[in-house]
Amino acid sequence: MTAGDQALLDVSNLGIRLDTSRGPAQAVREVSFALRRGETLGIVGESGCGKSITALALLGLLPDSAVVSGSIRLDGRELVGLADADYCTLRGNRISMIFQEPMTALNPMHTIGHQVAEPLLRHTGCSAAEAKRQAIALLDRVGLPDPARRYDAYPHQFSGGQRQRITIAMALACKPDVLIADEPTTALDVTIQRQILDLIADLVAEQGMAMILISHDLGVIAENVQRMIVMYGGTVVENGTTDAVFSRMGHPYTQGLFQARPRLGARKGTRLATIAGTVPELADLPAGCAFADRCNLVIDACRTALPPVAEIGAGHAVRCIRTDVALTRDPVGVIA
Repeated sequence: MTAGDQALLDVSNLGIRLDTSRGPAQAVREVSFALRRGETLGIVGESGCGKSITALALLGLLPDSAVVSGSIRLDGRELVGLADADYCTLRGNRISMIFQEPMTALNPMHTIGHQVAEPLLRHTGCSAAEAKRQAIALLDRVGLPDPARRYDAYPHQFSGGQRQRITIAMALACKPDVLIADEPTTALDVTIQRQILDLIADLVAEQGMAMILISHDLGVIAENVQRMIVMYGGTVVENGTTDAVFSRMGHPYTQGLFQARPRLGARKGTRLATIAGTVPELADLPAGCAFADRCNLVIDACRTALPPVAEIGAGHAVRCIRTDVALTRDPVGVIA
């Protein structure tokens, strides 16, 4: 990336250590990625792999006891160690997030109009009347029926899909540079999922913002982002353009995720493929590859140290010392 092509968001060797009931645990290890304006990045992996906590670190929303190392730069400004008062000028303004569950993201004690107008009042300095006008326009833009009449309604008076549209309006109120969408369609039916994803894509394209889409759904990632990273055990195990990763999976974990997908045309009664074992607890992460205990290519060297990053194509990298073997086998049947 040249000086004239500087990243809007640059995350380098991010590490996050949390206090748990079993002592300190390294929840994120050596995570790096960069985003330019207008780019879209997907983050995939099982629950507990570090996706959401990485996103919360970008917003400065980690627990007070968390210890963060590495670097997070927004337009060249270092965010690691930034005072919370300074972070408050960024959240909802230059960086916004659409949370996974809108009913918990919305305050049940305040009207939806108040909640959409609040970031406008806080960050733009506009009058209350102007904030209300813009909030109604935003609610209309995200497809909420009759927004002027429902401006003073409360979250419980809306359906799940409508609440998700309201949280999108909140996140986009100040036209952020970076939008983080954390599993934004998990609780929605397939038709509403498609509508919400199309809406987010249109708004991102209109405003030229960078977007991070967090999902466990590989189909959602395939259709909505240019680049992707696969996380496991708090580490990025594979990254590249979406096309490159989908066409040439270089990490055994990525292969396992792809093979575990339901398949159209499968015979009735066909069992879904699974990855043996479970994601390790944060306090139990090994010194070496976190996937070692579930991998059928593991050797002793996998357990001794975190594997180095290996390039397997232009802009396509894998953190695995068995990539040469993984790439030579047919991914069908790599898991049981």
